[in-house]
Amino acid sequence: MPVYSMTGYANSVAQPPKAEDGSHMIQAAVSVELRSVNGRFLDLSMRMPEELRGLEPQLRDLIAARFKRGKIELRINSQREADGSWPQPQPEQLNRLANLEAKVRAWLPQAAPLSVHEALNWCKSGGGAPVQLDAATLEAAKACVEGLAESREREGEKLVAILNERIKRLRELADEAEPLLPAVVARQQQRFLERWQEALATTGAASSVPKEALQERALNEAAAFAIRIDVAEELGRLRAHLEELSRLLKKGGELGKRLDFLIQELHREANTLGSKSAALELTNVSVEMKVAIEQMREQVQNIE
Repeated sequence: MPVYSMTGYANSVAQPPKAEDGSHMIQAAVSVELRSVNGRFLDLSMRMPEELRGLEPQLRDLIAARFKRGKIELRINSQREADGSWPQPQPEQLNRLANLEAKVRAWLPQAAPLSVHEALNWCKSGGGAPVQLDAATLEAAKACVEGLAESREREGEKLVAILNERIKRLRELADEAEPLLPAVVARQQQRFLERWQEALATTGAASSVPKEALQERALNEAAAFAIRIDVAEELGRLRAHLEELSRLLKKGGELGKRLDFLIQELHREANTLGSKSAALELTNVSVEMKVAIEQMREQVQNIE
């Protein structure tokens, strides 16, 4: 399945079908626009002519069936205008107009008869077949929803490429850090033992406590210190989270919330790596990891 971004745009235009009886119909068209940005949930707003408000429930169902998250704005505009050329009056139109004129003059004998120009204007504007935009609006909306889905899919492909690049970088940093661990731990243990000896010499405790007991205590403390500064476990968990991220990106679908959780876990491991770091080399690795993870967080915020 593809990965969808919550950012996208699409528009579509449709026209109602012409009257089958050949009667004149006012030219009309309806345009539908969909704009989408990131959001925690599906937040839909609509702007449309009052004459189309009856379609709002259908439009909401149409969009909700296709998208699960994102702030989506739907805009509908309708244009109605008469044909620029003079129409060819149809017999049905003229008969209707004649009947209307007869009724008016029956009640108002002094009313002036209609001129040819007035009759043509009536056929051109008010006497045309009624324009039904509901079907055209739904047709344009369906096309627009598919267009928005394609737009969000294209954006999602770009986000996946960026995230995979950051995942690769984090793996490289983990590989850089792992060989440093034994040397760092050994160096810090040696420093600990040296300071231990200095502390004993300063306080004079070495003369009152057996040498073997002091040596054993020093080794125990050095071992405990090595455990505290060892970050191999953090690197292991970080690699596991990166594997899960890669698996989810390949699987596709609605990933945004799960990816966001994994990003938080990655950040936790990088923070722990930095706080336990006892060497400048590991501190630098931790900083670079945090930068890459923060870049991933910004991209994940846009994934559905």
